[in-house]
Amino acid sequence: MTTTVRITWDAASARRAERQFLARPAGSGTPVAEVVGAMAGAHAQVLSAAEVSVGVRTAGLTRADVRTALWDDRSLIKTYGPRGTVHLLPARELPLWSAALTAVPAGPSPFPPDVRLTEEQAGQVVTAIGEALDGRCLTLDELTEEIVARTGPWAGDRVMPAFQDLWPRWRQVMHRAGWAGTLCSGPNRGRKATYTRPPRAESVADALGTFVRRYLHAYGPATPQHFAKWLGAPPGWATTLFGELAAAGRIEEVDFERTPAWVAAGDTDFPDGPARGVRLLPYFDAYVIAGQPRERLFPGEAYRRALAGGQAGNYPVLLVDGVAAGVWHQRRRGRRTTVTVEPLGRLTARQQRELGEQAERVGEVLEATAELVVGEVTVGPHA
Repeated sequence: MTTTVRITWDAASARRAERQFLARPAGSGTPVAEVVGAMAGAHAQVLSAAEVSVGVRTAGLTRADVRTALWDDRSLIKTYGPRGTVHLLPARELPLWSAALTAVPAGPSPFPPDVRLTEEQAGQVVTAIGEALDGRCLTLDELTEEIVARTGPWAGDRVMPAFQDLWPRWRQVMHRAGWAGTLCSGPNRGRKATYTRPPRAESVADALGTFVRRYLHAYGPATPQHFAKWLGAPPGWATTLFGELAAAGRIEEVDFERTPAWVAAGDTDFPDGPARGVRLLPYFDAYVIAGQPRERLFPGEAYRRALAGGQAGNYPVLLVDGVAAGVWHQRRRGRRTTVTVEPLGRLTARQQRELGEQAERVGEVLEATAELVVGEVTVGPHA
């Protein structure tokens, strides 16, 4: 008789923290791409937040090291990842990400018929982007001109609502160009962002199976619904995918707090005790975005205070012993930054000491001197 392995929340959160270098930071000199790979990508819509995400996981690392990996040695790529949002990804893993993300079924367009692109037009735009950026770095305006020249004036029509503005029609599939490996960020040209084409990716066999196992290594146990939410994929598709991988012996079912969930096959060793320690995690940190079930990661008052309508990542999070226990915010002024932390409960003397160390570490990552203030955070959630 097969006995289903039973895994508690404490054990799961402790293993996730260990595997993402939150239980103890990676040693000084650990390649930045290795840390980002362990996180399954670092959300980088706010680049300074991504720098803190990687920095608090790596001893001695600063934002300059992240920028070196991104713009100089190119071991990192800034492009579109899960949910169509901007991420830092290890350059060596780009073929896997591209193969997996382009295999996810496209959901319905959120735009009205007179705004959206047809699938044929979307394909033309993605191809045009790759051609325009091959060996070049272009600003958005320059890229728009190139796309219109290669497709037609319809691509440049300013009809796409975004941030109280109207963007050219083609931008609604910009993330799909990132997934296809035809677009990534280039170094800024003054104050303007630029885009270029990353090195062409080779095909990857069994990309989806490998991708799911990598996700489960970092965030398991997890259900197909958890995976779908993290990836921005249709839940039904994810359920079918997990079923196929289970039938092939690639993943196995476990009992996670009395709920069926999945881990990579054979990956059933978990710590005996819960996660310990205090961490300051920035906007959209991978741990809080992917960590499920959300009501266990954000217990009690944290569910109201540290989430924005149930959405994780919109507040920087004070993590205490593996769960959200407050919010924080940092305000930079020259070479100094004020780190304001709002705990939702009383901290022990040890936790207060660790909080001070974490605030200091955030300052080091940002190459600033940090001042810790414990009090109410008055800044609202990030948009």
